[in-house]
Amino acid sequence: MDDERSMLEMLSLILSRENYDVISTTDPRQALSIMETQKIDTVIEDIRMPEIDGLELLRIIKEQHPTLPVIIITAFSTWDNAMEAMRLGAYDYIKKPFDTDNIRTVVTRAVQQKRLSEQTGQEPLFKMSEIVGSSEGMRKVLESVRRVASTDSTVLIQGESGTGKELVARALHYNSLRSREVFIAVNCGAFVDTLLESELFGHVKGSFTGAILDKKGLFEVADKGTFFLDEVSTMSPQTQVKLLRVLEDRVFFPIGGTQPKKVDVRFITATNADLKSEVVAGRFREDLFYRLNVIPIQIPPLRERKSDIPLLAGHFLALYSRAMGKSITGISERAKEALLSHNWPGNVRELENIIQRAVALCEGDTIEEVDLMGAHLRSAPAVEIPQQGLNLEKYLAEIEKSCIKAALQKTGGNLTKAAEILGMTFRSIRYKVKKLGIETH
Repeated sequence: MDDERSMLEMLSLILSRENYDVISTTDPRQALSIMETQKIDTVIEDIRMPEIDGLELLRIIKEQHPTLPVIIITAFSTWDNAMEAMRLGAYDYIKKPFDTDNIRTVVTRAVQQKRLSEQTGQEPLFKMSEIVGSSEGMRKVLESVRRVASTDSTVLIQGESGTGKELVARALHYNSLRSREVFIAVNCGAFVDTLLESELFGHVKGSFTGAILDKKGLFEVADKGTFFLDEVSTMSPQTQVKLLRVLEDRVFFPIGGTQPKKVDVRFITATNADLKSEVVAGRFREDLFYRLNVIPIQIPPLRERKSDIPLLAGHFLALYSRAMGKSITGISERAKEALLSHNWPGNVRELENIIQRAVALCEGDTIEEVDLMGAHLRSAPAVEIPQQGLNLEKYLAEIEKSCIKAALQKTGGNLTKAAEILGMTFRSIRYKVKKLGIETH
């Protein structure tokens, strides 16, 4: 559906060439009727529609057809539209002009998700729509996933902590021919080296103190499925040698065992370190690096794709509002500014935690800047030092006083709740209130 006939014709042509049956209309009400009478796998709609607004149409579609993926296309991308589309459950949000490869990729993913739901009679264990982002960097990631998911190639996912490396690994698995088999994820950094080897390879009874029974290793558990090794750069040289053998031959020996075990596993690994630098420093085997780096996927940090923040905020707002039984529908202008000005060292995980916290603290239907307090969101503001100088201690005290007064105003003077909002202890806020001469009543 699109109120521009030329756009309808172009989309119809693109998708017809991909062997999709395409139904197009400029009438939103007719579109709703079509959905009632015909089997539809995916809806593509413009946000600016005659008679019914595009976001309102999205709301109606999701009420009547909850599992139907809806792709929003618009030439007028704003924070509010993007956030609201994701909050209402849009599958994806694409800004014009878009390239044909992009729309084909998005539609293919949406159709696959819908058909998988129908085949299994339930929502898929992992939906590609969980990887939120329409920035160029994330489009490249999703295109890489689309191209290599169905292969058995080993994939190395690189990106900072919190960028969503495990989400990408799950997307690769659940869109592969192994999707009905097990997905095993192991964080190498969470184990001391001897315990990691035991977890991966298993052990036989009596192989070391405490080995009172044979134990099956996770490589064996993952047979026919996908094995995801996160923080692979933290592996010891000894474990790296053993992993190399598994990658080369798909064969391993349990600790203390003499009988080899063969497994059919697809390997996906991830790291937040620069493995090339680790190789140069002698901490990571060069031959293992080349075995892992068959298909590299680089996930950009959130600070390099801030255009995705409204989409992510809307996604998490819907998720946690529903989980907490709240009806929060928006984010204030000052709160938006705080989210956009932050540098996001913790990436998407940090944003998710902050939205979850804000939803918990929010008492109305809109997240305010004070709901974000204590999350240390704002980057340091640009300060112009006067010619005569600046009393830094007094300046910082005024900022501190302002924040505490705002928190107390929001909590009706409740010191305990104000301390929670500001990430302080009760003792600290009580001391500050007294020191700064703040009225609490």
